[in-house]
Amino acid sequence: MTRLVVVGHGPTAYRLIETLYAKGFGGSVTVLGEEPRPAYDRVALTSYLSGKSAEDLTYPVPEGVVLRLGAKVTGIDREARTVTAADGHTEPYDVLVLATGSSPFVPPVPGKDLPGCFVYRTIDDLDAIAAAAEGASSGVVIGGGLLGLEAADALRGLGLVTHVVEMSPWLMPRQVDEGGGSILKNHIEALGLAVHTGAGVKSIEPGEDGRVARLVKPDGAEIEAQVVVFSAGVRPRDELARASGLPVGERGGIVVDEGMRTADPAIYAVGECALAGGMVYGLVGPCFTQAEVAADRIMGGDAVFTGADMSTKLKLLGVEVASFGALDGALDVTFMDPVGGVYKKLFVSDDARTLLGGICVGDAGPYNSLRPLVGRELPASPTELLFAGTGGVDVDLPDDAQVCSCNNVTKGQICEAIASEGLTDVAGIKKCTRAGTTCGSCVPMLKQILVKSGVEVSKAMCEHFAYSRAELFDIVRVRGIGTFSQLIAEHGTGRGCDVCKPAVASILASLNGGHILDGEQAALQDTNDHFLANIQKNGTYSVVPRVPGGEITPEKLIVIGEVARDFGLYTKITGGQRIDLFGARVEQLPQIWKRLVDAGFESGHAYGKALRTVKSCVGSTWCRYGVQDSVGLAIALELRYRGLRSPHKLKSAVSGCARECAEARSKDFGIIATEQGWNLYVGGNGGFKPRHAELLAADLSTDDLIKIIDRFLMFYIRTADRLQRTAAWIENLEGGLDYLRQVIIDDSLGICAELEAQMERHVAGYFDEWRATIEDPEKLRRFVSFVNAPGTPDPSIAFETERDQIKPVLIPLEVARS
Repeated sequence: MTRLVVVGHGPTAYRLIETLYAKGFGGSVTVLGEEPRPAYDRVALTSYLSGKSAEDLTYPVPEGVVLRLGAKVTGIDREARTVTAADGHTEPYDVLVLATGSSPFVPPVPGKDLPGCFVYRTIDDLDAIAAAAEGASSGVVIGGGLLGLEAADALRGLGLVTHVVEMSPWLMPRQVDEGGGSILKNHIEALGLAVHTGAGVKSIEPGEDGRVARLVKPDGAEIEAQVVVFSAGVRPRDELARASGLPVGERGGIVVDEGMRTADPAIYAVGECALAGGMVYGLVGPCFTQAEVAADRIMGGDAVFTGADMSTKLKLLGVEVASFGALDGALDVTFMDPVGGVYKKLFVSDDARTLLGGICVGDAGPYNSLRPLVGRELPASPTELLFAGTGGVDVDLPDDAQVCSCNNVTKGQICEAIASEGLTDVAGIKKCTRAGTTCGSCVPMLKQILVKSGVEVSKAMCEHFAYSRAELFDIVRVRGIGTFSQLIAEHGTGRGCDVCKPAVASILASLNGGHILDGEQAALQDTNDHFLANIQKNGTYSVVPRVPGGEITPEKLIVIGEVARDFGLYTKITGGQRIDLFGARVEQLPQIWKRLVDAGFESGHAYGKALRTVKSCVGSTWCRYGVQDSVGLAIALELRYRGLRSPHKLKSAVSGCARECAEARSKDFGIIATEQGWNLYVGGNGGFKPRHAELLAADLSTDDLIKIIDRFLMFYIRTADRLQRTAAWIENLEGGLDYLRQVIIDDSLGICAELEAQMERHVAGYFDEWRATIEDPEKLRRFVSFVNAPGTPDPSIAFETERDQIKPVLIPLEVARS
């Protein structure tokens, strides 16, 4: 029986073992991992600081594997074929695989070893950074590459004023060119981060307590920081190979052949420690391919590693960035929109017929369609291809085009799996082919391939629930389920995800009421719902009090003005006839809302998938053309449906005559007055695909109008898909508007009484979320900008107000104290 020993237990080692077992490996497997925990998903490491647990990220240990954790291997005896750990344990092997990965490179900067300096590599590193942030106000990341920007996002999420220092002239120099780097910098600076490109580090200096206090640049300029994170690259961990006499590269890395075997036939090396074809690969896709090649060779196969796709697509600090193929070429076609923050560039051959590579910043829509076409003849002009995937040309991929670069899966393999296994959803493709299981960037392409294969795509919400949103709604309603935990335990699998959790939270809120920040529900909400406010592009939040029908008293106007003045907020009268206040910091939100609630305002639900506004004209009260009281009806409708949670946001309007000054036909439900009563229009919106609402019923009395709107809204909430606007919902109904009319007017399904009762329960159970929040000390604990200053911001941070954003600016401590 073959004794296999693997040194290192990261994602690459896990993929090696998984592949071996899939191929029927019958020997023993012993893994010696240096970390105190099993292998975990390093691609998703940053999510650990935003709520995911170590358990969420950890891979399951395959049955039969002997796993020794905290076992650092210190030597290899190639002649005796044994490895020795630091604790003296000796493990014999027939086949040895080195999967030791890499270690962060820390430049030899004076002060690099001071308390408060960290690297960004493991869960333990993140725990240490989070602990240090509790007593800090400012942090610096040295390195503006991919991992550096992830680290900067983490520091920002921990409440620190964050700086990024990059020696190259622009950010992410390996993935984008100067034009893309400049757009990326604009995006990141708009979030309140300070970016220093073309800048080095002279030293890191301590404060009186001996910990990091500041970073000094070569020109003498100082950056205050209590936390410094090094993200300046990595170095292959090849020390075991060196000590045992195995060849290594001039700049590091264990030399391997195309079968991932070292100079010793019994020893393989895979992942970031391996030098394959003269190159060390640091992306998860190539490392996984190496693991699969090594597994095949161990099983007696002849697989080879001949290089890998180095394409990258990710979303950093909310900005899409992608690069693929060669980042140079004989010709290039560039689109740049500095106002919209979009940069796209394609590199083509000198005859403009072959795609060589591309860069996308701000909009990575073309990536999925174009990356598989690198090296192939262009299916359209380069200019058209710049907008592939975003409303431009539809690219039909050849079967040998690689769709998933992380797991080396082609379109042909996916189509074969769909046909042979009868797959009907993306979850099935993931399970059969591994496509989409690592970074997830190819998932939209998987859906397209399903549709183009003629498959009726499953309506399952996600891989955790085999039901559509409408089916889950009925399950919750009929079985009286009150929590996400109960629902997933009884009708789902796993722990849930960012798709199903907010959708189920909306269902529970629609059916059961209660505060969305109570208990388990708080952890299910979308980003905006966490703080009952919309986050803006600079990291501050908006405050939107409800102004029913746009009607407001002078006294309330004065209060809004005083609040805006006292907190330095930017004010804007919106198209929905209310006043939005922008630029509030997290810890200011309860203070602001306390004053607004005391003045009689309540939440406008601008942050939620709920009713936003019911706009109105002045109607018969003032207008000489008005035939009905549009203001009075708008107020009544907004107060009736306020706080109503739904699959997507809802907007409405009431026009007092056919002149349509309130623009009712661009709303999800709109009302236009007639001489005999009211006309009700439904299914309009002003979104990415503008659509006029259609007439559902005419000349209704006020009572009948409200009854039909009740039914319409509850039927929509009950049957629509997640994040589906009313326009798309009606278009997707079999029978469209005619079917909707049969259901909610003719009562063809016999459910109208039930729909009306559900709405009455909502109306009776409504309460203002912000009033309930400011009266609950437990809920107020989440409103903190800086972890070391739960009440007021650190005195060493001043805030400069501009027209459209607030920028944090460090001021000397002695000035702050004075």
